[in-house]
Amino acid sequence: MAVRAAVLPAIGSPLEITGIDLPDPGPGQVRVRLAAAGVCHSDLSLSDGTMRVPVPAVLGHEGAGTVVAVGEGVGHVVPGDGVVLNWAPSCGACHACSLGEVWLCANALSGAADVYARTTEGTDLHPGLNVAAFAEETVVSASCVLPVPDGVPLTDAALLGCAVLTGYGAVHHSARVRAGETVAVFGVGGVGLSALQAARIAGASKIVAVDVSAEKEELARAAGATDYVVASDTTAREIRGLTGKQGVDVAVECAGRAVSIRTAWDSTRRGGRTTVVGIGGKDQQVTFNALEIFHWGRTLSGCVYGNSDPAQDLPVLAEHIRAGRLDLSVLVTERISLDGIPAAFENMLAGKGGRALVVF
Repeated sequence: MAVRAAVLPAIGSPLEITGIDLPDPGPGQVRVRLAAAGVCHSDLSLSDGTMRVPVPAVLGHEGAGTVVAVGEGVGHVVPGDGVVLNWAPSCGACHACSLGEVWLCANALSGAADVYARTTEGTDLHPGLNVAAFAEETVVSASCVLPVPDGVPLTDAALLGCAVLTGYGAVHHSARVRAGETVAVFGVGGVGLSALQAARIAGASKIVAVDVSAEKEELARAAGATDYVVASDTTAREIRGLTGKQGVDVAVECAGRAVSIRTAWDSTRRGGRTTVVGIGGKDQQVTFNALEIFHWGRTLSGCVYGNSDPAQDLPVLAEHIRAGRLDLSVLVTERISLDGIPAAFENMLAGKGGRALVVF
């Protein structure tokens, strides 16, 4: 059956909206009709080669929709069920999974190398990050779908699949922000806006949002920021000035740039914690000297997918949504059609807005 999709023909090439031939689900597979998909910066990282992906591919990894068919052996969902796509399903058998660190599963992205569909001309296609959400419909492994929690609309649920899990998890699982602590979030995109809300939920006493764009201040404050700083050479000094010259307890870096990682580190107090969520290229080199590592006693840590377990965290996020503590509408600055995805990529390159939501 042919459906329309956004195809990345080659690394560095613009996306093409075209028809693809999607097969029926095989054993252990599920076919999903997309309701919505978020346009995430990670998709841009796939398209420009920062993260490797077999091509040609259908991108999109943050989505939700309705099950339309299931293959043999699938029992946890049935046609008609609403589902959130999980682009990084854990295998449960590797070393990381045995330690309970499912976000580091060695086999999470093994499906991205599979051929899951073909163009109408017969060219093999890969699912960018397992789920190929930039399409009217997709076929995924059953491990890549989780039931939508009660009370969460499908279009909102799409954002739970990456931005919210990552931002919330960075604050609650990686940085482990405690009530009364001070927090700075670098980068006010979808993940950063989620991290700001998570810091507010955690009870942070001061929440500083940092971004290169002054235009994002209103979004940041709507998400929970108490202060806003436009990134510059004096950012760390400004943040220390907002915290009694101490620096924040926790900095969450969501941009993946060497300068913002270094600034996030410099903005934390002695003994503070910096969590890096942003995906940067190999050319983004960050340097520290041995004396400052000793003297400041700070902790710098990476954070993959918010150090989250989607099966465990989605119900928690849903409860925050139902209680009004988590507002997903803050993350969506533009609702677009499938045809609008290439323009949304250009907006991300220009550093505009929070996040576009593709509504099918």
